[in-house]
Amino acid sequence: QVQLVESGGGSVQAGESLRLSCAIFSYTYGFQCMGWVRQAPGKGLEFVSRISDQGTTSYADSVKGRFTISQDNAKTTLYLQMNSLKPEDTATYYCQADFRTDCFSRTVADMVYRGQGTHVTVSS
Repeated sequence: QVQLVESGGGSVQAGESLRLSCAIFSYTYGFQCMGWVRQAPGKGLEFVSRISDQGTTSYADSVKGRFTISQDNAKTTLYLQMNSLKPEDTATYYCQADFRTDCFSRTVADMVYRGQGTHVTVSS
């Protein structure tokens, strides 16, 4: 059974940084794309960033220039480096993954796998 396990969340002050990690278990074939989404209290899932198997990346306008998505060489861990954090970045962050070849263009609700989330709180 495929598992995505996020870590690295926490409470920080505005302007500080965090790095989220997503470890992949029980999937040896390689995903076509992976990404991060977030959900603030009382709101729906919001796209944050995505990376394709070829290394193509995409970011939400709200995080562009501040967040960086990456993978380790073995593609068993996904990262999200978050710099210059703002209070509006407060949310639960989820890792997503998909094996379908067209997954890079799919909506956040249509990705096959999602982890349990890690919470980020940014105080002003």
